[in-house]
Amino acid sequence: MRALPRRTSRRRLLADKTARWIVAGGGLAIIASILGILIFIVHEVMPLLYPATVTVAGPSPLPGAPPLAILSDEYRELAATLDTEGRVRVVRLADGSSVVERQLPTGPEGPVAAAAPPGASSFVLGTVDGRAIVQRVVFTTAYEGGKRRVGAELPPPAILEIDPEHRPVPRIAAQLSADGQSVTIAGATTDDTLVIDREIATTNAMTGEVQRSSTRTSATLPPGIETLLLDSDQKNLFGGLRDGRLAWWRLDAAGNAVDPLTSGPEGAPIGAMTLLLGDRSLVVGRDDGSIDVWFPLQRGTGRVLRKVRSFPARPAAVAALAPSPRGKGVLALDARGGLTLLYSTSERVLWTGMAGVAGAACVAYAPKADGALVAGAGGVSSLAIDAPHPEVSLKALFGKVWYEGYVGPEYAWQSSSGTEDFEPKLSLTPLLYGTLKGTIYSLFLAVPLGVLSAMFASQFLHPAIRRTVKPTVEIMASLPSVVLGFLAGLWLAPIVERVLPSIFVMLLVLPALIIAAGAFWERAVRRFGARLLPGSEVFFFVVVLAAGAWGCLGIESWLEARVLGANFPVWLLETFGVRYDQRNAVVVGLGMGFAVIPIIFAIAEDAFSNVPRSLVSGSLALGANRWQTVTRVVLPTASPGIFAAVMVGFGRAVGETMIVLMATGNTPITDWSPFNGFRTLSANIAVEIPEAPQGGTLYRTLFLAALLLFAVTFLVNTVAELVRQRLRRKYASL
Repeated sequence: MRALPRRTSRRRLLADKTARWIVAGGGLAIIASILGILIFIVHEVMPLLYPATVTVAGPSPLPGAPPLAILSDEYRELAATLDTEGRVRVVRLADGSSVVERQLPTGPEGPVAAAAPPGASSFVLGTVDGRAIVQRVVFTTAYEGGKRRVGAELPPPAILEIDPEHRPVPRIAAQLSADGQSVTIAGATTDDTLVIDREIATTNAMTGEVQRSSTRTSATLPPGIETLLLDSDQKNLFGGLRDGRLAWWRLDAAGNAVDPLTSGPEGAPIGAMTLLLGDRSLVVGRDDGSIDVWFPLQRGTGRVLRKVRSFPARPAAVAALAPSPRGKGVLALDARGGLTLLYSTSERVLWTGMAGVAGAACVAYAPKADGALVAGAGGVSSLAIDAPHPEVSLKALFGKVWYEGYVGPEYAWQSSSGTEDFEPKLSLTPLLYGTLKGTIYSLFLAVPLGVLSAMFASQFLHPAIRRTVKPTVEIMASLPSVVLGFLAGLWLAPIVERVLPSIFVMLLVLPALIIAAGAFWERAVRRFGARLLPGSEVFFFVVVLAAGAWGCLGIESWLEARVLGANFPVWLLETFGVRYDQRNAVVVGLGMGFAVIPIIFAIAEDAFSNVPRSLVSGSLALGANRWQTVTRVVLPTASPGIFAAVMVGFGRAVGETMIVLMATGNTPITDWSPFNGFRTLSANIAVEIPEAPQGGTLYRTLFLAALLLFAVTFLVNTVAELVRQRLRRKYASL
């Protein structure tokens, strides 16, 4: 009688189904977590791509004559103007009411030249009788009943005589000190004489008494000067020539103008000039609508004016330029009333539009850089500017940028500085270089040692020893990376600096010793095979390698004295001009390679061990020796697993943070030399994110770095899986 099959118990079926759902749910949770992280990163990065928005309101009526220059308070509630009749008037934009006004003593002809110096809340004008008048505008803020009330005051103007012969001053520039008490004026008379007049106020700290002194110097202007511009430090004077060239004077402590440097070649006449925040970038607007950025550079004992970048030309002549008080942006106004918002570092045109007021002639940024005022014969319009991340562009992130003070375009990462006029340098290229550099140098050590040691352990090592070696190597993977980084940076780096020539000698000597020891051991096995304990070859090779390494280290002083003639860092610098940094790629290769080896070893050893024993036995039965079997049968069959091991090690190296953070010096440079440091994407995120203001450009750029790291890892793993599957199909028939 045939026995009926036993039915699986209901309890076991329920347990199997529960386990299946738990495993499936865990897998889906992991996928959902990864997708959630990716969505969050993309959400934080997306605002970097948003364009600037500018809202134009108005125009509001502006009483009096047409304006020549305009200023704004920080809330854009008041507009201070200087008109063609020489009257300074502060108007409340909400209702057009006059807050305060003053008629400056310009005479019936009015001013012949007028300007609002960048960074100084003041007007300067030249008169027809050879005088210069500087009028400060002081905006005040008070709170009454919980409401803000913005007001303005007009201190007494400063009047200086530029031309004793009382000829007109058609070109003028000025700058005031931070307290407004000291002023420097550069004026050009009709006979092309440049006059530098300085009024310096010094306050006695004990008595509070203010002492005033003045200096006056003059020089001959090159013919054709149309515009003048002083920097805030009152040390540099720039002029625009009628033929489109630029002139640059250096002013000494006494106010003397050193012979000017004139730039070439000639071009369209210059209609407007301004200096960006920090006074290291000169923006030039021309009558043909072109806008250029120039750097005044000091090269050794000489000077040079270099055009660095150009922006798309406007459809009409550039009439006015207003620099941003909180960045490297500039607002340009053309003769047709068109506006364009530019950012120098990223070379971006952030916005273009119309001024919204007829006869627009002057423009001024608000002190908070969140808006601007544009004035003309038709009134004044207010601009609300929202440009949260103007520093970011594809070129700024991945291309070479010519930064202020640099000798040429470079890849650079420098997210912060000690000054307000700092130009952020957010190139991710040095970080990508560093990530690949650290990964490649660590894999130079980890891949050969990890794969070959796995092959030896699984195919040649005695089983009794393998049962001890494999767990020991796998335990190495549990060592905290911060410990490895600490040891690599503080203990290993000084040792490597001292014995690096010996390490290079080891690369040649140790492989030769292994080959020689192998040949010797083969003969010993043939002669004394029965007397040698199984697995004793491991101890023999360890002794040989230890003796070889000890010998190489022992000749360190001889190598430096006889071969190099100096210690290695000095020899390297004198011979190749390469500087040796103690924390460099060699140290990282050794430290991070030590962390990656256990991962590659464990996965590769499993791949070798999972090759069917029937293949090995069949190969040996057909007459192949052990080495031929391993290299021609086992290695190809295990190649998908080996490739997976290398890719997992690659991912481990790409994402490593603490080792590269502590052992590289964190220098963001683009150099493949093994003797200097680098900075990786992951280490940069760890260093910068605690200090990055949430929602700021640096904050979102760090998330972009994380997205790049995610993309690189995903791409490498995808390619690795495709290659692994192809290898698996190829060798499945073995």
